[in-house]
Amino acid sequence: MYAAHQVQMPSKQRILMVTAWDPQTLGRWDAIVRLLMAEKSQRSGHKPKGRKTMPGEPAQQQSDTLLPWRQHQSSNGLRRQKRDWVIPPINVPENSRGPFPQQLVRIRSDKDKEIHIRYSITGVGADQPPMEVFSIDPVSGRMYVTRPMDREERASYHLRAHAVDMNGNKVENPIDLYIYVIDMNDNRPEFINQVYNGSVDEGSKPGTYVMTVTANDADDSTTANGMVRYRIVTQTPQSPSQNMFTINSETGDIVTVAAGLDREKVQQYIVIVQATDMEGNLNYGLSNTATAIITVTDVNDNPPEFTTSTYSGEVPENRVEVVVANLTVMDRDQPHSPNWNAIYRIISGDPSGHFTIRTDPVTNEGMVTVVKAVDYEMNRAFMLTVMVSNQAPLASGIQMSFQSTAGVTISVTDVNEAPYFPTNHKLIRLEEGVPTGTVLTTFSAVDPDRFMQQAVRYSKLSDPANWLNINATNGQITTAAVLDRESDYIKNNVYEATFLAADNGIPPASGTGTLQIYLIDINDNAPELLPKEAQICEKPNLNVINITAADADIDPNVGPFVFELPSVPSAVRKNWTITRLNGDYAQLSLRITYLEAGVYDVPIIVTDSGNPPLYNTSIIKVKVCPCDENGDCTTIGAVAAAGLGTGAIIAILICIIILLTMVLLFVVWMKRREKERHTKQLLIDPEDDVRDNILKYDEEGGGEEDQDYDLSQLQQPETMDHVLNKTPGVRRVDERPIGAEPQYPIRPVIPHPGDIGDFINEGLRAADNDPTAPPYDSLLVFDYEGSGSTAGSVSSLNSSSSGDQDYDYLNDWGPRFKKLADMYGGGEED
Repeated sequence: MYAAHQVQMPSKQRILMVTAWDPQTLGRWDAIVRLLMAEKSQRSGHKPKGRKTMPGEPAQQQSDTLLPWRQHQSSNGLRRQKRDWVIPPINVPENSRGPFPQQLVRIRSDKDKEIHIRYSITGVGADQPPMEVFSIDPVSGRMYVTRPMDREERASYHLRAHAVDMNGNKVENPIDLYIYVIDMNDNRPEFINQVYNGSVDEGSKPGTYVMTVTANDADDSTTANGMVRYRIVTQTPQSPSQNMFTINSETGDIVTVAAGLDREKVQQYIVIVQATDMEGNLNYGLSNTATAIITVTDVNDNPPEFTTSTYSGEVPENRVEVVVANLTVMDRDQPHSPNWNAIYRIISGDPSGHFTIRTDPVTNEGMVTVVKAVDYEMNRAFMLTVMVSNQAPLASGIQMSFQSTAGVTISVTDVNEAPYFPTNHKLIRLEEGVPTGTVLTTFSAVDPDRFMQQAVRYSKLSDPANWLNINATNGQITTAAVLDRESDYIKNNVYEATFLAADNGIPPASGTGTLQIYLIDINDNAPELLPKEAQICEKPNLNVINITAADADIDPNVGPFVFELPSVPSAVRKNWTITRLNGDYAQLSLRITYLEAGVYDVPIIVTDSGNPPLYNTSIIKVKVCPCDENGDCTTIGAVAAAGLGTGAIIAILICIIILLTMVLLFVVWMKRREKERHTKQLLIDPEDDVRDNILKYDEEGGGEEDQDYDLSQLQQPETMDHVLNKTPGVRRVDERPIGAEPQYPIRPVIPHPGDIGDFINEGLRAADNDPTAPPYDSLLVFDYEGSGSTAGSVSSLNSSSSGDQDYDYLNDWGPRFKKLADMYGGGEED
């Protein structure tokens, strides 16, 4: 509230009613405002708006004093008000230079004339972090700010003012104080990115959106301090115009402003954009810049064009996957993109589809390739018309160029082609068994080289049975042997041979042809009977022999077969009979009631159904033997049936008995010899039996049984290191001195008994003359085993002197431990 003009008030205070309402919700609020009149000395002076009184000033003006608490009932009869004051916000500019503390406002209660009041403030910035930004004089109620404010750090503060008496009792209700930091333009606009990347198609119309740049200002966006405006500073390159783009000053949207974007001329633009606050005022606002890189993207506005109107190539006949010609094109669009990749098509000149054009992915050239072999004798040249286009369609309004078509001339060169057999495989039919030299057919080849005068020669390449010959000049096939359908070289009645036809061209060429001969069967094989051997009981009607007829020929030169017995010799039909079961099987059985056991050759005549028919007499060896009740031959009967008489059987049995007797005698002799060996060993003195006695190894003299050892090995140890390393002058009497050693006599491996005395005398003489031998009265050392030992001391081992040990269990261990049992097992009696 402020005075609109000079006011004359008759009293020191005036009460006003202030009403606030909401037109939308129709809500209404009322408040009582009490105005106090200032002293005349102060009324004459007017404080400028917005000025704050600093500490140390002579007097605080009445206008900076707030009476926020409601007035109690006074002598004038005023009623208690229902509402407290609503204190207007306190505005504090940020970045103030002080001096600090700087007074903001004075708060006082109208009761301070009656009692002493203490004032305080609470809230963020007072007693809560950040601490002590605001302070208050507890006596005067003056409120201060203690340091510069930063709106970007905190834009407002909410404090509560308290009034208590000297005893801490609440005098007035707490009052809310709102402090707003007034923004200053102390922050430059900051772009989100220093470099922005955007793109636009070439040929775009003016007004085409490109990209958006954004800058943020930390200042208050509701004031000019935070209102950012954009502008384009520079554009590089300035082609075709220096103003190809424009920017919306408020949103930062960059759009095209001029036509003429051509990627083939300028592929990229670099635009410097400036953002300025203070609504773009360059004189007062703060600015910052960023870079916008605008790439001009390619569109298919350049059709591919052949570099020349005609191309030529050459290809040998009968070759495929050969590159005949390379077609080069030029396309100014972006390489290796759908707008640049070329696609080639053959429009005319190749109705049979001999050629195709493939695109080289690196060079974009068209490779004319043969995919179907060409024949010089059919086409000597081809005239192709080809067209090129891109993978992507042309941009709107762009037409194909007349240079997008070209002609390709392809010449076919003649090469020597191999002769070929028109009918390959060739099949002929004839009967088997044709005589040698018979002409079968003419298997001739054709030379496709009609424009070359060449001769064709024939030869045999594969003839497994070596049955055929071929005329080298005309290819006539004749037989070199009789063709047999039943041969192993025939597969499914077909004989196959391969022939070679070669010309005399340069270089020579050859081709192969296969001749298949289907052999028709003739009746040239007599039937055979199976099995060749059989077995039957000597009495009839117990079993029969089943006979099968087999023929190498095929129908109709096979069965049904006719089986019969020959009339000569007469005993065959007398003893045997044959019965036909069907066309291929028959049964042979005995006709008489009894036939002596033995092996009989039974001839059987079998005849096939060929024209003319063939017959064969097959001999079946039949073993006749005695049978048991089941019809099986007995063992003796089988032997008898094998052709052995009674005398032969008896001789075989005697031989078997003699052999068993010899084996038994040999076993008895071996047992007796083993028993004698054990008996002889028992005659040895038990003391000399090493198996059950303790052996003495401490004897120093060798007996007769000790003569197999080489005594020379006892002369010196294997090493002399322990002697050589000793200090001079310190030596045991029983150590031999170091010097030359005599040559002791070498005892023969197997000495004669008469030579033992000579051997001992020679050894004694050598020992007497040996300077290294120890004296006779010295202690002889026999336990020397080297200079050192990895074994530990055995001095701690001793035998138990206690008699508590019981050795009676040695008696249970057998005769080998009997000696130990006698020595230790006696107990106390021993």
